[in-house]
Amino acid sequence: MPSLGDLSKRLLIGRKLPSERMGHTLLPKRLALPVFASDPLSSVTYATQEVLVILTLGGLAYLTYTPWVAAVVVLLLITVVASYRQLVRAYPTGGGDFEVANTNLGPTAGLIVASALLIDYILTVAVSVSAGVDNLISAVPELNDYRVPIAIGIVVLLSAMNLRGIRESGIAFAIPTYLFIVGMAGLIVWGLGQTLFGDDPVSESAQYDVQAEMTDLGGIALMLLVLRAFASGCTALTGVEAIANGVPAFRKPKAKNAAATLAIMGTLSITMFSGITALAVIADVRYVENSCDLVGFDCTQPQPTVISQLAEAVFGGDTIPFYYIQGAAALILILAANTAFNGFPLLGSILAQHRYAPRQLHTRGDRLVFSNGIIVLAVLAGLLIVAFDASVTRLIQLYIVGVFTAFTFGQTGMVRHWNRLLAAGPTGPERRQILRSRAINGTGAILTGVVLVVVLITKFTHGAWLVVAMMPLLFLLMRGIRRHYDTTSEELAVEDWPSESLLPSRVHAVVLVSRLHKPTVRAIAYARAARPDILEAITVDVDESATAALLDEWDRHDIPVPLRVLDSPYREIARPVVEYVRAIRRASPRDVVTVYVPEYVVGHWWERILHNQSVFWLKGRLLFTPGVMVTSVPWQLRSAAAAKAKAKAKQAPGDVRRGGPR
Repeated sequence: MPSLGDLSKRLLIGRKLPSERMGHTLLPKRLALPVFASDPLSSVTYATQEVLVILTLGGLAYLTYTPWVAAVVVLLLITVVASYRQLVRAYPTGGGDFEVANTNLGPTAGLIVASALLIDYILTVAVSVSAGVDNLISAVPELNDYRVPIAIGIVVLLSAMNLRGIRESGIAFAIPTYLFIVGMAGLIVWGLGQTLFGDDPVSESAQYDVQAEMTDLGGIALMLLVLRAFASGCTALTGVEAIANGVPAFRKPKAKNAAATLAIMGTLSITMFSGITALAVIADVRYVENSCDLVGFDCTQPQPTVISQLAEAVFGGDTIPFYYIQGAAALILILAANTAFNGFPLLGSILAQHRYAPRQLHTRGDRLVFSNGIIVLAVLAGLLIVAFDASVTRLIQLYIVGVFTAFTFGQTGMVRHWNRLLAAGPTGPERRQILRSRAINGTGAILTGVVLVVVLITKFTHGAWLVVAMMPLLFLLMRGIRRHYDTTSEELAVEDWPSESLLPSRVHAVVLVSRLHKPTVRAIAYARAARPDILEAITVDVDESATAALLDEWDRHDIPVPLRVLDSPYREIARPVVEYVRAIRRASPRDVVTVYVPEYVVGHWWERILHNQSVFWLKGRLLFTPGVMVTSVPWQLRSAAAAKAKAKAKQAPGDVRRGGPR
């Protein structure tokens, strides 16, 4: 009979999928877009907002720089998308920036990229979910007191959806993504149409003045303010790299489909970001870091997001289109975390394959997804949300440092990749194609490198220092994991086989006895069948009367194996057995000691509490003793047989054929 845990698991993530169904999980472009591109698509809801937050620190006059900042962000987005289209064609096996940096710049560069991306994926979940909750609160302000619990609940829901499988999550998330695209297109077209006909939309916040935190800016101070606004606006580029990491999840031809999805994602992101920014300038939107700096605004209330203000200005408040935009924005921001839920486990699997991460991250779960990676990401993102109270303003300061580190190293690695191909002497169209690709990646490397420097300078004291500090720690952790695996492989390597030196001089078998019953008899019979050189049974004297009774029964049944009694003045069981086994090893170091342990097999969870507890601790101690083999001899109780029979009776016809429970 399936346990309650198994039933809950099946209800949560669905039936198991056999390995031959792997092809079924591959994604067409229409599903790959919402799976891998929801993060950059959703960033249009807060990228413009973050630009406004920084510029208003100097006062309303500095909002005139908004279009120029946005124009440079768009130029950068075009360059990065074009650069990644070259990358996915050159490295269609996945791995993205890590694979490129590791192959072309060396393992150190690869680990720097990996540490940056892992941190960025965790932040993507935390920021996206928190921003989604912000938009939800803009529509329903009464939810503000429950911000953190709502965010944690959303992370749990996203984890469950992704544990069901990449294709299933893509189908579930496709409709909200496309609804968002339609909603943003409607908002931009309708708002710009109103402007064209002389009826400019006006935002709710246009009536408020702003109390500047920085005054009389000029020279270097003004340049730093604009650069900081640009760095915040670059959040529009987050998630672009996820498609490069996830190429193996696409249908064939993988590289072509991934490149096409990148182009679609880039076009949509640029169009929506430009339209939202234009509407924000037209509607005179004000958005500040501290809502009390908005003169005339009741700062005890949550500040409406830029998207919320634009929807109200264009469609009016308390209208169906207004709530549609709010709902679509909240959904896409929440689903933006799905990009990380696909990128993080894939990258973790590749790192595990290179032995830079625990091997468990390389293993696919029941639904052919990297379940362990999904769970690890959910836990870390949840901790971050709790630590920062699900505040987008606080979390956003940690953002994009990692992604631009990956961008820069990845594009630099691609330049070296093309240089190596050029050194082989290609001619004609092939050479021209390589030169064009190198120019694109070279431009991308320069621009993203400059942005990385800008981000570090402008965001370091505002929270980015935490990411800068965490990256070396993660780098050292991955190096340590690789060193452990390498050392273990060296230690366990077999240099000569066969070799007489591997054969023990003798096998000394020991059967553990608590009392004389059927499990003990089976263990003795099994030990005798192995024909060891020495065979004995041992029992620990923790109760004199029970030990005396056991000795009498042993003699009465004429057991053909000597029984040795170990003293235990402190009524311990594990210590006397371990000390006796170690004494055998000291007396004959070339002997192998095999300890046979009778164990009960039970059918109910509560029976496990009542049996085998001493065996569990004893086996744990013996496993750390060199030259000792521990052999479990199971004895199935009736409850175990009954549980097996019930499970078999409930097995549906065709379960074995479909890969169901056996």
